[in-house]
Amino acid sequence: MFKKIKENDKRFFLPKKVKLLLWFIVPILIVGLLSFGALFYGGKLVVNEADFILDAATTIETRDGEVVGKIYNENRSPVTIDQTPEHLKNAFIAIEDRRFYEHSGLDIKSIMRAVYRDIIAMSKVEGASTITQQLAKNLFLSNDKTWTRKIKEAMAAIYMERNISKDSILELYMNEVYFGHGLYGVEAASNHFFSKSVEDLTLAEAAMIAGLVKAPNGYSPINHPDKALDRRNIVLQSMEDAGYISTETRIDEQRKTLGLSVQQSEPTPWTDSYIDLVMKEAADQHQLSVDALKRGGYRIIANIDSDIQKIVYEQFQNDQFFPGNTDGVEGAFVMMEEGSGKIVSAIGGRNYQLGDLNRVTVQRQPGSTFKPVAVYGPALMQEEKYTPFTLLPDQQIGEYTVSNSDGLYTNAVTVYEALMTSKNTSTVWLLDQIGVDYSKSYLEKLGMPIEDEGLAIALGGLTKGVTPLQMAQSYQSFAADGDIVQSATIDKIIDRNDEVVYESEVEAEQVFSPQVAWNMTEMLEETVDNGTATAGEYTKALAGKTGSTQHPHVEGQTKDAWFVGYTPEYVTAAWMGFDKSDKDHYLTGGSSYPTSLTKSILTEVDKQSGGSLSENFTKPENVEDLPEPIILPQVTNLSAEYQLGGFSLIRGKLTWDGSDDDRVVYRIYQQREGIDKRIGEVTGKTEYTINNALFGNNKFYVVAYDPLTKLEGGRSEIVELNW
Repeated sequence: MFKKIKENDKRFFLPKKVKLLLWFIVPILIVGLLSFGALFYGGKLVVNEADFILDAATTIETRDGEVVGKIYNENRSPVTIDQTPEHLKNAFIAIEDRRFYEHSGLDIKSIMRAVYRDIIAMSKVEGASTITQQLAKNLFLSNDKTWTRKIKEAMAAIYMERNISKDSILELYMNEVYFGHGLYGVEAASNHFFSKSVEDLTLAEAAMIAGLVKAPNGYSPINHPDKALDRRNIVLQSMEDAGYISTETRIDEQRKTLGLSVQQSEPTPWTDSYIDLVMKEAADQHQLSVDALKRGGYRIIANIDSDIQKIVYEQFQNDQFFPGNTDGVEGAFVMMEEGSGKIVSAIGGRNYQLGDLNRVTVQRQPGSTFKPVAVYGPALMQEEKYTPFTLLPDQQIGEYTVSNSDGLYTNAVTVYEALMTSKNTSTVWLLDQIGVDYSKSYLEKLGMPIEDEGLAIALGGLTKGVTPLQMAQSYQSFAADGDIVQSATIDKIIDRNDEVVYESEVEAEQVFSPQVAWNMTEMLEETVDNGTATAGEYTKALAGKTGSTQHPHVEGQTKDAWFVGYTPEYVTAAWMGFDKSDKDHYLTGGSSYPTSLTKSILTEVDKQSGGSLSENFTKPENVEDLPEPIILPQVTNLSAEYQLGGFSLIRGKLTWDGSDDDRVVYRIYQQREGIDKRIGEVTGKTEYTINNALFGNNKFYVVAYDPLTKLEGGRSEIVELNW
């Protein structure tokens, strides 16, 4: 029985050869299945779907659509498959992957053919990478030629084919591929080589672009036009072979020249300062870092006026405007639209390059340009106490003793004249009266919060200083009827999907009343016409204030020189000085230089705009004109005589020489023992009739009186009525 069972058991054992075969085949099958599974399912380990979002250049454009700058890691402007002409898609498929729409990422036929030809030639003579494989390599892998990389490439290709459409793969490929000359994607290549969008490419142009992929530097139409032409014709032949074009079409297209229209990218150094401000604003206010801009493909519509920007840059190259004891005098300038805060021009240095110190945003001591915003504007808001014709002391008094820059003192001066002639003594006195805290509350509203506490604020003596941009924005309140608006370089931000993610809105906050703003405009206009800002030539409406600071190491020389002003259209701020303040670096001229520079810029802007800048400021509704200051005359040539007739029978008549200003009031005094008596007054006339002049003391004199300041002038000589 045992024997029988043993004999029957032999049927359950395989022959030895079969066992050996199974031991050989099964592992192969297992490895094959694992490899097959890895190819189909391992792609997820290779593919990073975030890489499907290609880096795209951010463009900075004017409101008219002119591109003034680009920010990028890779110069790429992605386009959709629908924006791409059919003949361009066909050109890529014909020359790179004719079976693109048939395979599943790996083209087995092409692989077998390539292997066969490589074996015959005993070297690698033909590649077999599909468009999908090329895209996988470019997106996720390095260029090293190893079996590991090729396996990963295949895995990624299969994964993409299983998860995204063919058109999406082709779209990614055409946007990702490199075309030489720093160009990525078909749109950048089309713009560069033919100065047109990809949508407008002809068949021959499309064939040339498709032909560059194999060797973008070797087939460059700029550096190797003959090779580029031959390569283009090969692409056209491939398109005929693939059935995309007829023989006749192929021959016609091959006869054409390359037809290049290379987009010349001239350097534009005048835009660098502005682009820097755009980048800072994007980061600070819109949370768009430099890296986000380099990758994000945004369109930033900027407020720059490229014509004005270029004018300012060219004026900054004129050494005559920048006085210094040695080379290296620097400057900054900013101009914004009145009322909107839109920055139309900004220059951060005379030869500014991206990455340099942008002096538009560097804090400096503002000198006397601070007086209108820190002292006079706030004081005039106390209308019950101060008007433009309120008298202020002009003398060295108090604990904080200052000197006037010209060394002259008039004992008393109006607010109007103190501002126009930049009286230091009067300004400090007025700040002491209104209070430092009160002044700082207005500075904070104007976007210039400061930590300083002393009366030096009146003269711009600040610990940290303020920037040219802040100064321009603060003066905007005078130009815009008392309203302050946040300054901005960015008008609109559009993302890569053409969605508007930000659009500016003008939000005004009232700081000064319209009447105070208008009063300041009229006083600052007089400052330009007849005060401290007369330097330079500009024939149209301009209001503004000069400022300068004493050099800390060189007595009698200037450290910072300023002019801040505005026209009915624009607000400007100009600063100049050295970045380094030591005994070997100082200005040899003062605020007349930035004043002249600003006027020169405005003159050129007016010329280029066809004379569009205004001749005069327009008075807003519901405000009163500020009277011009009255200059009191010294009354001379006073004479007196009797006249007969009239109700009083005997009258006395006084006549004198005075002023042509008919606003002047003349007060007539009769001399008496003790206190003289004022017997009458006339306005705008230089004669006075005394009734009943026969009796009493007949000695008289005349005094001119200013009804604005309530101030009398000097008395005339005394005359006596005699027969």
